[in-house]
Amino acid sequence: MSKVSLGFVPETISVSMELILPSRKTPTGLIGSTKFKQIRASIADVGLIEPLSITAANKTSGQHLLLDGHVRMIVLKELGYEEAPCLVATDDEAYTYNSRINRLSTIQEHFMIRRAIERGLSMERLAKALNVDVSHIVKKMNLLEGICPEAAELLKDRQFSAEISRVIRKMKPTRQVECVELMVSANNITVMYAEALLVATPAEMLVDGKKTQKLTGVTQEQMARMEREMSNLQGQYKLVEQTYAEDVLNLVLARGYLAKLLDNKPVARFIKLRRPEVLEQFELIVETTSLDQ
Repeated sequence: MSKVSLGFVPETISVSMELILPSRKTPTGLIGSTKFKQIRASIADVGLIEPLSITAANKTSGQHLLLDGHVRMIVLKELGYEEAPCLVATDDEAYTYNSRINRLSTIQEHFMIRRAIERGLSMERLAKALNVDVSHIVKKMNLLEGICPEAAELLKDRQFSAEISRVIRKMKPTRQVECVELMVSANNITVMYAEALLVATPAEMLVDGKKTQKLTGVTQEQMARMEREMSNLQGQYKLVEQTYAEDVLNLVLARGYLAKLLDNKPVARFIKLRRPEVLEQFELIVETTSLDQ
């Protein structure tokens, strides 16, 4: 079995802040941003959790190029740190280490918060470390209450507002899955879209069995039309889902055949002379890499 080479040295090293050079400029307004304040509060209260990512030392100057952790480094300097724990990347410098990092999804964050609280960390201290209100921690902790496992699975790699859970849990499990599928397929995982789906949900598919109140500024006629369109959209989504694998296979086969066909210069020349519009479509199919195109 072939071994996968690591993109960085596994052990962290302590590096002087003076020897770490940033690889990009500090964005305007960063210091006053909410994200910066959260990171600063976290490091000040519980210390640095994620090491900086740097290149190997330059043989002449001994300096390192910072690949990921620019905000953390600014915070460390503000707090008076002289050294920082770092991971040394072994990859080519042309590829930024940041592109290889997967940010925490909302559900992963939920599990981390629950684990921290179960281990004895108070919600107040956690809120202080993240520079948020305690109510925010409560929402994150209770994120999956009332959410069926199938819907949670669809959202496991996504980032979304905890308020979406508040909306989704009002629906029965089958409807939860339908709505999450629609949000994911539309790449629109927002509270506003979730609330629109809730309003368009029939009473029998709601947990309390009561029809949701109207959306502000939406008339009864618009509500009825939205419900019909939502029902049609769900039907179309199911049809596409059923034939997607077969369509992809047909596309791959057709693309491969046409690529070989157009590689035959006499054939390509013949089609160009007799049916140039057909050749243009064949070339588009050959260049297609997914059904989205």
